[in-house]
Amino acid sequence: MKIYTRTGDAGQTGVIGGRVDKDDDRVEAYGTTDELNCFVGQAMSFMDPQLYPDLLPDLLQVQHELFDCGSDLALLKPELRPYKVTAAMVDALEAWIDKYDQETPDITRFILPGGGKVSSTLHVCRTVCRRAERLVVTLARTQEINPEVRRYLNRLSDFFFTVARTANFREGVPDVEYVRSAEVFRRKS
Repeated sequence: MKIYTRTGDAGQTGVIGGRVDKDDDRVEAYGTTDELNCFVGQAMSFMDPQLYPDLLPDLLQVQHELFDCGSDLALLKPELRPYKVTAAMVDALEAWIDKYDQETPDITRFILPGGGKVSSTLHVCRTVCRRAERLVVTLARTQEINPEVRRYLNRLSDFFFTVARTANFREGVPDVEYVRSAEVFRRKS
């Protein structure tokens, strides 16, 4: 099988159920989830397996689920097959957020992106995830989508924030608080 097909040379690409322009909102949305998936892989490549035996498999699962998001977003005609992203996937993210959040110290102020290499890359994942979510919102204004993809991406960005803090904590790197911030967060109960 050849990698190149030449079918996109005129500026269109195939989606599930037809062809669209390469700058279509649908392509922008699933293309950004693919970009996010690349950054997740990069973050994983920086992780010491001894320090992250739990987070590495969770991030691998996220990578598979981001492919599911992309597949659902590429579905031009929802009647062609069932959606892949489910509410259960969002519930699982919430459980992971709660688990990893228990490791980190309380925060009361906004946190600046950064710290160690792993944390910094996970913050990049968070912001690319937010961009993907915004693009999905734009797409949903004019075309039918799986609403669970939007929910998943919303929760996933919270997951990335949480595990970025977890990475700093595990590596002994303090989070950097935004010094001009008032106290805006409540302590964990």
